[in-house]
Amino acid sequence: MGGSSTSEDFSVFVLASDLGIDARPFLSATERQTAEGHHQSLPAPADDNWHDCPSDLPADEDFSDLEFLQFFRLEDGSDKDGNRIFRIVGKYYPAPVVAGERLKKFVFHKINTEMPEGPFCIVYMHSTVQKEDNNPGLTILRWIYEELPSDCKDRLQAVYFIHPGLRSRLVIATLGRFFLTGGLYWKIKYVSRLQYLWEDIRKGEIEIPEFVQNHDDILEDRPLTDYGIEPDPFHLTEIPTSAYSFGRYDERWATREFMS
Repeated sequence: MGGSSTSEDFSVFVLASDLGIDARPFLSATERQTAEGHHQSLPAPADDNWHDCPSDLPADEDFSDLEFLQFFRLEDGSDKDGNRIFRIVGKYYPAPVVAGERLKKFVFHKINTEMPEGPFCIVYMHSTVQKEDNNPGLTILRWIYEELPSDCKDRLQAVYFIHPGLRSRLVIATLGRFFLTGGLYWKIKYVSRLQYLWEDIRKGEIEIPEFVQNHDDILEDRPLTDYGIEPDPFHLTEIPTSAYSFGRYDERWATREFMS
């Protein structure tokens, strides 16, 4: 040993496998010929085909349960401007059991598989929607819209909001300007009655659920509901208020007599 070198001395080179460095120059002549012969015997690799696939659209995810609910579907018809119709029935959407992330993936899946190109509109039916049961929330809706590709936003031409309540109008009018982008905010068209929908969409171009038609008939008999004023079906307002007024004034006079 004694620090002297012999012909049997060797060196070790450690190479990371992910650096892509050709290690053949460090091999002996015999090892190099063996490695080259093995490399030539391998079949030529096939040409790589690269496809840009959206990360939000997993091909293997099953949406059959959401499809069964029919709360978001593409109709066969179009509006009078030629825009295909996506129908949304708020009452059919079970907000407490569907996460916002899955809702977004489902919306993206429907648009990209059923309407990959061309202009479209949305007909949203707000009839008998309950906030706790059917409303995903304005924040989630804004998030889904913001995540849409820019070309998809441009293809969305109009949102027909059927049977909007007073609260919905106020929320969108006040908070919508801040939570919704200008493009979406100005595309919303309120439709208080189905008869006004036929000005933009011909009858038969979209299927109207029976409960939506029934709700429309009720609103025809209760027009003040649009302004947040509910009629009194038990006619309680017809009870004379003199007894109550008399009681208040009688109590006031009794107080004065006690103080005097």
